[in-house]
Amino acid sequence: MTVGFSGWPAEALEFYEGLEADNSRGYWTAHKAMYEHSVREPMTLLLAELESEFGAGKIFRPYRDVRFSADKSPYKTAIGATLSGGGYVQLSADGLAAGSGMYVMDAEQLARYRHAVDDDTSGAQLVTLVDELTGQGVDITGHDHLKTAPRGYAKDHPRVELLRFKGVVAWRQWPVAAWLGTAAAKRRVVDFLRTTRPLHTWLVDHVGEPA
Repeated sequence: MTVGFSGWPAEALEFYEGLEADNSRGYWTAHKAMYEHSVREPMTLLLAELESEFGAGKIFRPYRDVRFSADKSPYKTAIGATLSGGGYVQLSADGLAAGSGMYVMDAEQLARYRHAVDDDTSGAQLVTLVDELTGQGVDITGHDHLKTAPRGYAKDHPRVELLRFKGVVAWRQWPVAAWLGTAAAKRRVVDFLRTTRPLHTWLVDHVGEPA
């Protein structure tokens, strides 16, 4: 019998609550079976069901890269996955989240992005997309942003707020609720990815495919 995605059980949230309290190898080893069964397996099932519309999914490793970080806690307190067709899904003790866009742009992508924002036609299109998304409760953010306009652009540019971004991401966070333990969790993600697809398309057309 084929098993489909049916949400995350309460044990998934309990796992991350415990990991936040005790981010140690001892906790991880003692609860690894819980992670595999209650956290990773539902994510794998969800990605499989999303693949036909949003591309193949890839789950990030649960281990943090602590080489250049003052925080040496070894494990991530969330499971995250990307979709090759554009999209990101994350589960933590805080609930479910989804994203779409380009979190970080390299130098060439950033130059193309700024050129497109500066252009009256494509820039106006982006403003409209952002306004529509924020009006639907979607947050627009990015990896980082400048304190003022980038070099070569007027500080009073009509789209200066967008020019300041070094990446553009649509983001939605849903707090823990009963639906998280049901197949309805998939509907939240699907609705978000469909709603934000025009932003993804604009970025691909004007900036290029995400790395």
